[in-house]
Amino acid sequence: MLSAFGMAFKTPELRNKIFFTLSIMALFRFGSVVPTPGVSYTNVKECLASAETGGLFGLINLFSGGALIQLSVFALGIMPYITASIIVQLLTVVIPRFETLKKEGQSGTAKLTQYTRYLTIGLAILQSTGLIAVARTPGRLIAGCDLAIIPDTSWQRIITMIVVMTAGTSVVMWLGELITDRGVGNGMSILIFTSIAASFPSQLWSIRLQKGLFAFFFILAVGVLIVAAVVFVEQAQRRIPVQYAKRMVGRQAYGGTSTYIPIKVNQAGVIPVIFASSLLYIPSLIVNFTGSTAGWAVWISRNFVNGDNIIYVLTYAALIIFFTYFYVAITFNPDEVADNMKKYGGFVPGIRAGKPTSEYLQYVLSRITAPGSMYLALVAVIPIGALVLFGATQNFPFGGTAILIVVGVGLDTAKQIESQLQQRSYEGFLK
Repeated sequence: MLSAFGMAFKTPELRNKIFFTLSIMALFRFGSVVPTPGVSYTNVKECLASAETGGLFGLINLFSGGALIQLSVFALGIMPYITASIIVQLLTVVIPRFETLKKEGQSGTAKLTQYTRYLTIGLAILQSTGLIAVARTPGRLIAGCDLAIIPDTSWQRIITMIVVMTAGTSVVMWLGELITDRGVGNGMSILIFTSIAASFPSQLWSIRLQKGLFAFFFILAVGVLIVAAVVFVEQAQRRIPVQYAKRMVGRQAYGGTSTYIPIKVNQAGVIPVIFASSLLYIPSLIVNFTGSTAGWAVWISRNFVNGDNIIYVLTYAALIIFFTYFYVAITFNPDEVADNMKKYGGFVPGIRAGKPTSEYLQYVLSRITAPGSMYLALVAVIPIGALVLFGATQNFPFGGTAILIVVGVGLDTAKQIESQLQQRSYEGFLK
């Protein structure tokens, strides 16, 4: 893999793509520190220096690389696009029109992408409005700070901020598509990777300042082991052998080949963790907005605001396991796979084509998903364990959503670079 990166810089075309990607990443980080008009940047800095950020918008802040807390132009980051993509993907199962578009190939995919863009803009308007509504009240966005983040709360200023933040989300979406078209890797994933990786040095250094040198090196060692374990599981897969019978079309013989269906241990990726995190923010969000002091509000504040509570941990893990099975069920259809195999003369050795093949695939999938869901739940609660053991910040760098995304995007980008190098090698052989 490292040799692939070395060869990539020796290939002019691929080198230009890598430099283009890096320049877009730098531009994205620049926009993440430019404050939105109407935000008191001085007050924001003082608040961040004197108080800890609340966990209400922790997930969005993670995906924006800290830009949300600073209320920058790219404050929402790529989160609206992620949410829109997940919604459209789920709607393909519910709405027949979307399912038809998905099966139409490139033209249908282009229409679904356009629908995702429209939905992203709508979600950006809603999220920016909610963020500004929280930030306009001192002490709501950054806990323990009474300084006014938005001094001017007139409706003209508020509308201007909403428009700027929505436009910033549109630019982020455009930058991601530029990387996909002209750069290396998936653009949206690369931007998420950039946001998360940007916060790693500050988080590690804060551990060094708070807990000392021993804890710093111990966490680094644990982080290396966690990354190695995540890479191992992310690469793990169950290969189901498939053989294709020979068939004659005129005088040409087709088929007779052997291949396999790869079923990954972590088939769902990071989506279940995002779903579970988003749902767990809802109770604290309701309490924050209502300001209720009733028994139910006190119980929620005690059990679902801080992550070191046993009820929070168990609920979080249970939601991740549930959403893993749910997401795998809607994204991998054994009946469709079995029908396609039967159509082209494929079969699993020892298993009859058609319904028996579908049942066998479902059997394998359900048993592969079980350890995959347990693995996701374990990785997701690592930051909570760090919080309990070390009293560290909840934004522990080696665990949860962050490490899953960083490792996943890194592996995917490395594979794409390697495949492009192989294509160029084949072109050289042909010449």
